[in-house]
Parts: sequence; C-alpha cells; structure tokens
Amino acid sequence: MTSNDTPRDPHPYVGMWVTADGFIRQELLPNGRYDEARGKRQSAYTGRYTVTGNHIDYVDDTGFTATGDVRDGVLFHEHLVLYRVGDERGRDGGIRSGG
Repeated sequence: MTSNDTPRDPHPYVGMWVTADGFIRQELLPNGRYDEARGKRQSAYTGRYTVTGNHIDYVDDTGFTATGDVRDGVLFHEHLVLYRVGDERGRDGGIRSGG
C-alpha cells in the first residue's frame, strides 16, 4: 500500500444531521456524497459536497447548489438548522419518523 492508498479518517462533519423535529435528515457520507430524506421520502435529494473550513458547498445530482456553515456544532444549511443525531440541543435529539 502506497502513501496515496492510505485510508484517511473521515471528516468530523461526516454523519447524520437532523432538524429538531426529525423531519429532514441529511447524511454526509465519507465519500463526499450526501443523502437527504424528508419525512417518509428517502433520498429526496442526493449529491456531492465539499468542506472548506466550517463551510459546506453542496451540488445535488440535478445541478442545484446550496451552502451550509457549521457553527458551535450546529449545521446551518440555507434556511435549515440541523443537529448531529443525539445532540440534546435538537428537540427530539435524534431521528423520528416524519410524515
């Protein structure tokens, strides 16, 4: 295995982020892709993302772009506020089924 083949630790933002009501669930995958569910609709939006500092640039698979910023462990994604799954600051503190 060469140094270019050495696996890297995933970015600290990788993982599941949810709105306080659990309706929107955005998973940042370690391969630079994301998968966003809304209510009962799985994979409502999918695409790729890049992280620069605390800033995230999103490009969904249709070409639509969006941005986000992580401040104090909270993801502000356009008009959404998302928390890491299990973060007590989110009202539900995790995933619940939405309608």
